[in-house]
Amino acid sequence: MKIALPSRQNRVDEHFGHCEYFTVFTVNDNREILAEETVASPAGCGCKSNVAQVLAQMGVTTMLAGNMGQGAVNVLNSCGIDVLRGCTGDLKQVAERWLKGTLQDSGIACAQHEHGCHEA
Repeated sequence: MKIALPSRQNRVDEHFGHCEYFTVFTVNDNREILAEETVASPAGCGCKSNVAQVLAQMGVTTMLAGNMGQGAVNVLNSCGIDVLRGCTGDLKQVAERWLKGTLQDSGIACAQHEHGCHEA
């Protein structure tokens, strides 16, 4: 299994569409992190880019994010990637909390966009 996190300076980026890069953790069947890699963030808005397809082709099935518009959630979901919003903090600690089952989706879609990313 692979999980991805929008990243900035080794922390979950609060704004999915403008993150510096994505961190992808490979996880084994025992829910232990085996490997970590980074994926360059595409230019432009996250939901309008091909990042969902790129991550899905890598085998990513879950996105642990800070804030994200509904359009981005829809695009990721359409590529088979589940989204959990409301994550903050150190990347590995967030991933480990999710693996332990202690994180829940905030259910809040970011609507503070001026560039239309929240539209699907």
